[in-house]
Amino acid sequence: MTSLRSLVFALSLTTAFAAPVRAETLAGINAQLEARAPGALVAAEAFAKANAGNAEAWIALTRARLQAGKAEQALAAAEKATKLAPDSAQSFYWLGNAYGARIGEVGMLSKMGMAPKLRDAFERTVKLDPDQLQARSALIEFYLQAPGMIGGGIDKARAQATEIFKRDKAQGFMAQGRIAVHEKNSAQALKFYEAALATKPGDAGVRLAVAIAYQQLERWADAFKHLRAWTAEDPKAGAAWYQTGRASALSGLFLDEGIAGLQRYMTLPHGKNEPQQQHALYRLGQIHAKAGRKDKARIALQAALKLDPKYADAKAELAKL
Repeated sequence: MTSLRSLVFALSLTTAFAAPVRAETLAGINAQLEARAPGALVAAEAFAKANAGNAEAWIALTRARLQAGKAEQALAAAEKATKLAPDSAQSFYWLGNAYGARIGEVGMLSKMGMAPKLRDAFERTVKLDPDQLQARSALIEFYLQAPGMIGGGIDKARAQATEIFKRDKAQGFMAQGRIAVHEKNSAQALKFYEAALATKPGDAGVRLAVAIAYQQLERWADAFKHLRAWTAEDPKAGAAWYQTGRASALSGLFLDEGIAGLQRYMTLPHGKNEPQQQHALYRLGQIHAKAGRKDKARIALQAALKLDPKYADAKAELAKL
């Protein structure tokens, strides 16, 4: 269940380089949130305090607290939003995200009590807004990972994939691919992911999902071929450069190419939901360690920890050296 934190909620893997945006209005705060501006949390806190009866203010505060890594406080704000707007799909969607972030921070007994609430939040979201595909994808992840006693089940996951396919064929293929990966049916998973790519060949989200799928299935030759084609077509595609480094770090292959990819990534402006700089440094440290360059690995990992002193993976990798 701990993996729900990263699979349901991806906002923690983002970075903030944009200049602050003035936020006297809700639109201004939302602009800060989209830009990942450093002042978003302060602005959202002040706005929610001044507009305590406005559900959208509490949704914005939920998002800001999640971006700041304050899952418990985000959950409180999301619950306030759902009480103020019980028919708002967005309020329940962000409640589900808040549960997804919080569930990775608590013990097993608390997880078991929290998981059905996460499920209920996303199920309520799609009931209110059947076209909310992110919530449907989150439900697939829940149904695949949760035991039947708390509402899991592969048939439920397949039903959500069917609903996604009705609305967006590429995302539907990816949802079916995710289920095939869960069932360890690599051949079928590849067919689904490649069908998604054929449906939307230029879509960055689809390209990213395919790159990750190749890595999950350890199809390293396919992964690097796909990523090389992507970066050749779009040299500013930060996600492609990061995934090149990640693939090198995980596979131990094309190490110099992986280093170059991460170095390029760190020079580019990062888009919404792209990994933060410390994650690139962590992968860089992994690659240098695999290449036997321990001094360079330490420098990269220490730089990652300077940016995020609580970065457990970087700490663990540094300890191995």
